[in-house]
Amino acid sequence: MHAVTVDLDVLTDAVALACRAPSLHNSQPWRWISTGDVVSLFLDTEVAPRYTDTSGRELVVSCGAVLDHFRVSMAAAGYRATVDRFPNPNNQNHLCDIDFRPAGFVAEAYRERAEAIQRRRTDRLPFAAPPHWDDFFEQLPAAHDWPGVAMAVLPDESRADLIRASELARSARRYDSAYHAELFGWTTPLAISEGIPTAALLSPAESERVAIGRDFPTVGTGDRLPDIATDDSKVVVLSTEDNTRDSLLRCGEMLSSILLDATMAGLATCTLSHLTEVPASRRIVAALTGSQSIPQVLVRVGSSRGHDDLTPKTPRRPVSEVLTVRD
Repeated sequence: MHAVTVDLDVLTDAVALACRAPSLHNSQPWRWISTGDVVSLFLDTEVAPRYTDTSGRELVVSCGAVLDHFRVSMAAAGYRATVDRFPNPNNQNHLCDIDFRPAGFVAEAYRERAEAIQRRRTDRLPFAAPPHWDDFFEQLPAAHDWPGVAMAVLPDESRADLIRASELARSARRYDSAYHAELFGWTTPLAISEGIPTAALLSPAESERVAIGRDFPTVGTGDRLPDIATDDSKVVVLSTEDNTRDSLLRCGEMLSSILLDATMAGLATCTLSHLTEVPASRRIVAALTGSQSIPQVLVRVGSSRGHDDLTPKTPRRPVSEVLTVRD
């Protein structure tokens, strides 16, 4: 079956929904170009943080997440997406071209998965232990078979080592003024279309109970979840065989898929990347996985005990700023 040109309204809605994907500091480092029956995804480094992740790894992972979100959005709209990765060897920021074929009947699960995109958010608050974790975890390896990407769930007894890794990351950047200025710049009460609004940050009391979180500025004096005394989340690590852009893109796709599965299961999630930004802390995480693969991103998974409304949605840029349509 030949590729078809998707109605512009359908395509625009799918891109808008896909852009709910998580990204480093909610920087949304992506750009879409629609030409005929092909949609192209580009890495947009101009809008991205420069000092948090000097390698640019996390930006490509972010683009992998938006790519998977886009596939989910198009599947719910009745289209199968075919992805051609890195079609231009002279432009590594041209991450992929995507074309589409009608899917025919759309199972309700596809729509439920797309609806999960709207509900998902990064929750930095402490979590209770995820209920029915064994049942949830059993289906993950089969559901997330991404070439070159490995998933590991760290044992609960590794938490002390993770805390040490987080403290090492914090210590390594204590005097990094550019890094701290960037953190403040991307966390603002005036966040309109990008960045992290202060309402999504933690108070000192809340931050103390999430010892493996990034050292964002703390705000306020309240405690939204006083009944959760400690962070009892499970921690998932995604690692790759190498640091190529193809592997990083696939890592982001797997990240997106796991986040949506957790959302559909009623679980709260928080992506952690600071533990892989400093070599010393990254080595600790690698040792905990027991693998020779390279850790790229971690995810806290747990229960907010029905308090999902305590964490606001972060803003997004208008679709007109990220999607260009060419004849």
